[in-house]
Order: sequence, then structure tokens, then C-alpha cells
Amino acid sequence: MTTMYQERALGAPIVDAATEPYWNAAKEGTLRIKRCTACARLHWYPRALCPYCLGDTEWVDASGMGTVYSVSVTRRAGPIPYAIAYVTLDEGVTMLTNIVDCDLDAVRIGDRVKVCFKPAEGGFAVPMFAPLAAPVTPT
Repeated sequence: MTTMYQERALGAPIVDAATEPYWNAAKEGTLRIKRCTACARLHWYPRALCPYCLGDTEWVDASGMGTVYSVSVTRRAGPIPYAIAYVTLDEGVTMLTNIVDCDLDAVRIGDRVKVCFKPAEGGFAVPMFAPLAAPVTPT
């Protein structure tokens, strides 16, 4: 089966003081994650206190490279199918995201992916991931 990725409308994210640096970086094409200033461990999802030692945290740029940990193609949640996945970044944290710009049915656990940013309402951008392999063109 072939399910080609299709663009879909993305709503504006909820932005507050805690998430504003993340969304501003995404607008500029940079993926950011949190690092503890005490124990230096990275974590996802972003939060003010380290989940490991309760130390303060700071934003750091991520490489944007990762590996698909788990993936599922969702066809019944709306008119446009999409691939929802957990991607483990090269930095070691795993984030929930979408896989885009490919044949969704060809995505496999272990595939290498790179962050890309899809436009959302309000001028925002949402980080998603695309396979590093050559893009598939419909026949």
C-alpha cells in the first residue's frame, strides 16, 4: 500500500512564557530541547525543573537528526492520513512527532530522519521529521 504524505492545516500552538523560546526557535528553523544546568542531562518534554535531579534547566539547540522508534499511519482521524511517530534524537531524548514528505507506509522503525518545519497558523512552524532516504515520487 502507498499512502503519500499530504500537507494539512496546522493550528497555532499554545505559546506561554515557558514555551516561547521553543516556538521562536522553530520559526527560525531550529529544534531546541532542555538541558539541566546541574546534572547536564537532556530531557523531553520541556519543563522548568529537571526530571532527574530537580535542577534548573536551559534551552539548547538539538542536531535535528534522529531515528524512528515507533510509527503508525493514522487514516481515520480525519480526511488526510498522517504518520505519528516517536523519534529518538541523536541527543538521546525521544519525542512524539509526525513523519512527513514521504510514502507514509514505507516508514520503518530504525529509519534515520531529519527535522523539518511545517507552517502553522499565526506564522508559527511545527517541527516534524522526514526520512533521510531519497524522497518517493508517486507513479
